[in-house]
Amino acid sequence: MFLIVNKYLLRKRFVGLTLWPFIIMKRVELKDDVVFINHERIHLRQQLEMLVLPFFIWYVLEYSIRLVQYKNSYKAYSNISFEREAYQNEGNLDYLERRSRWSFIKYL
Repeated sequence: MFLIVNKYLLRKRFVGLTLWPFIIMKRVELKDDVVFINHERIHLRQQLEMLVLPFFIWYVLEYSIRLVQYKNSYKAYSNISFEREAYQNEGNLDYLERRSRWSFIKYL
């Protein structure tokens, strides 16, 4: 895992982005935010278990389906299975130690 701080790599609404093996964040203080880092580490695990490229294909496909379903970009993003798993478990710093493979499927 490599942490990169660069406010120019991210769109206005984003504070962080995970592109295996990198976590890109807008502000340096996010490096010390354990909940934020845990959320992004969950995405790293999801990407790794899906061999990276299929993760992004699934992500875009699921976002597109949710966008049609909810007609709201934020609601669509919030209901992507990968995001639901990460948001629900970001506060549990031991989550990745006990997480089983393909756990995001429970959040579909």
